[in-house]
Amino acid sequence: MRVIGAVRRRLAQDVFALVAGEDGEGTRQRIHGTPGPRWFPPDAPIRRVHGDTSMYVGGLRALLLQSLHPLAMAAVADHSGYQSDPWGRLARTSTFIAQTTFGTEEESERAIARVRTVHDHITGTAPDGRSYRADDPHLLSWVHVAEVDSFLRAHQRYGRQPLTAAEADTYVAQTATVARKLGAVDVPGTRAELDADLERFRPELEGTAEAREVARFLLRDTPLSRRARLPYALVSAAAVGLLPAWARVPLGLPHQPVAERTVVPLGGRCAVGGLRWLVAAEPVPTADDVATS
Repeated sequence: MRVIGAVRRRLAQDVFALVAGEDGEGTRQRIHGTPGPRWFPPDAPIRRVHGDTSMYVGGLRALLLQSLHPLAMAAVADHSGYQSDPWGRLARTSTFIAQTTFGTEEESERAIARVRTVHDHITGTAPDGRSYRADDPHLLSWVHVAEVDSFLRAHQRYGRQPLTAAEADTYVAQTATVARKLGAVDVPGTRAELDADLERFRPELEGTAEAREVARFLLRDTPLSRRARLPYALVSAAAVGLLPAWARVPLGLPHQPVAERTVVPLGGRCAVGGLRWLVAAEPVPTADDVATS
């Protein structure tokens, strides 16, 4: 048992370092361990969703869905460096989500300010000739809608404790707080509004060459160690399985209804459950822990 525990802890540290970056442990201690008021209480739905390992599935789905907006995709292709440093980009994104979900109000405001400063300098021209700005409220709304829809759907399918209908509405409303601070406008406040907004964006979406390249990179060419390939494949299949059919065709992704009702959910539950078991080996510190240590 001692050997299993040591292996479990080492694997947990490897996974955490991958998604949180080199200084992930210090960042986690600061976010969760610093005393002070938070935007969201401990029992908030946003904390339940963003603290669950189903986010691995939701995050990958969100990236695939977001790539369908040509202007958002152009900004990613021109400025994110996702192919040269995919894990660095993941660490920055996951840290921002953790800061604004679990951090103190001061930590959250600093995170928002940093992102807005970065967005102020991201501009360019898409392959179709249209100009884009990362601080465009409309584009920010699209990114938000794609993320929240993905996180929520992944949680409802693979989360430890799915939300009730009322909790799902609260989750959407709580995420809107962060989106508005980033500069998004007309963001949804309920699950019904989220569904309506996703439908409203559909005429703007298309499968560009850049979007299909992102899908290939995320699902086939992401640099991984040999032992990580199978879990990642299961998470990837689960993410694709949660995409609507209308989003798959433009990205060149398969639609296999029988497998997605049987094998894919089973694999997704195994992968998310395995990650949850690993994460439990590394307890998250709290402000009370720090105060009494």
